[in-house]
Formats: sequence, C-alpha cells, structure tokens
Amino acid sequence: MLKILAAVAALVLPTAAFAQTTSPEPVQVMVLGVPHLDNPGRDVNNARIDPVTTPEKQAELARIASDLARFQPTAIAIESLARDPSTMIDHRFADYSPDWLLSRPDERIQIGYRLATLAGVDRGYAIDEKDRDGEPSYFPYGEMMAWTEANGRAGELQAMNGEVRAFLADLEQRQRTETLGALLAGINAPGVAMSTDNVSMYYGFLRFGAGEDFPGAELNGRWYTRNAVIFAKLMQVARPGDRIIVMFGAGHAYWLRHFASTTPGYVLVEPTDWLSGR
Repeated sequence: MLKILAAVAALVLPTAAFAQTTSPEPVQVMVLGVPHLDNPGRDVNNARIDPVTTPEKQAELARIASDLARFQPTAIAIESLARDPSTMIDHRFADYSPDWLLSRPDERIQIGYRLATLAGVDRGYAIDEKDRDGEPSYFPYGEMMAWTEANGRAGELQAMNGEVRAFLADLEQRQRTETLGALLAGINAPGVAMSTDNVSMYYGFLRFGAGEDFPGAELNGRWYTRNAVIFAKLMQVARPGDRIIVMFGAGHAYWLRHFASTTPGYVLVEPTDWLSGR
C-alpha cells in the first residue's frame, strides 16, 4: 500500500510543482469611472462640468494623476475606438502634447494622457465598442421609451430618470465646492447606486415589456454585450502581471468591475485605494 501511495505522489507532486511555476501572474485592473469633462451631451442624462482648463482645476487634475501614478500602471485603456482593431493601440496618444491640457477638456486627455506621461506608460489602448451598421444598438433606449409611451408606463420611466437627474444635479453642485479628486473618489466608491453599483437601475428596466416584446430586457442584454466586448478587447492586449487602468464613463463601471473581479486571471483594484480625494 505504501508503495502505491509513493507512486501516486511521484506522479502528482511534479505536476503540481510545474503548475505553480508556470501559473501566470494575474492582471490587475483598476476600473476608473469618470464624468465626461468636455460635456459632449451624448447620454440620456448628462451633467454639466465646469471648465477644467483653469489653473485651479489643472492643479487638481495634476494631483489625481500623481495619486494614480503610485499604482505604477503598465498600460492605460480608454473609452475610444482604435484605428487598427487588431492592435487596439490608441493612435492619438502618440500625438499628445502637454499643451493640449490647456485647450482640450476631454477627460481622456486631462486624466488618461496626463497620467500616462507622468507614470512613463508607453502602452495606450483604445478599447471602446460602438454600434455597428446593420446591427441592433448597444443601448436601445428609444425602443424602450416608445414601448412605455404606447403602454401607459411612461411615468415609471420618467421617475427612474428623475433619480439619475438628481444624482447628476448633486454632482454638478458638488463640483463647485469639492476638488475634482474628491469628486472622482466619490464616484468610484464601492456601492454608489449611479456608478459602481448601477446594476439595480438597469435591472429596473426589466419591468418594461409584455407578451413577446421586452425592450427593457433587450436593453439590458445589449448593454451587457457592449461592456463584455470592451473587456474582451482588454484581454486581447493584457499581459501577465500587467497593472492596467481602464478609464470609461461612470455608467460602464458596474459591468467592467464585474468582469475584472470574476474573470479568471484578472483582479479588480479599487481606485479609492489610490485616490487621496484631495
């Protein structure tokens, strides 16, 4: 019996040791939810952010970059489309000049490019996913709204939008009394209903539908798919041991955090562990 156990151990132990030595380092992913600083107005509900090119706001953004640089990122991935989807390289980053900071309020520049320069990051990726011709929208909100209007449920949808507008109104007010660092830390705190934990809002849309028409479920499925594709793109460029900052609009935070925390080989990093809130 002892000889049999010894033989089994001889087979198992080298295999286990080999697995330990070849297991790749996990990829650490910090999902940084950000407000759109240049006020593009592309979402259903939008916050108006005061100009960030002033000396005061530039100093606040510099502190944010300094805080995040302590994470020692090896790559930064932003909410933008890559010119070459086979590489996901952010072609705009190569053209970046610090003087952009005084004329372009875009958060990808103000936080993403500023941070990359400060931290010496030379791998910048554009991993966004947008609607494609001939395919359903990734956010078919119009179809859902039309269904609520046709079925006497528009008031419910308006009430849900009221909660979002209240959150954004509070954000607009806070930006006038708090630093951008404090604002960013607040948006990225775990459990925030309109950013890091906004799934309950999206799941609330599931109530809209009946019979064979379920636009709320369709919206949830398509929004999930867009974020799944975004994370899949990240996986194409991630390397073992990477420390990647993924910077997207705060509405993407829940699902991107979900993928970072549940995908094998990936670990979610909390931005609030690195943001000082100054």
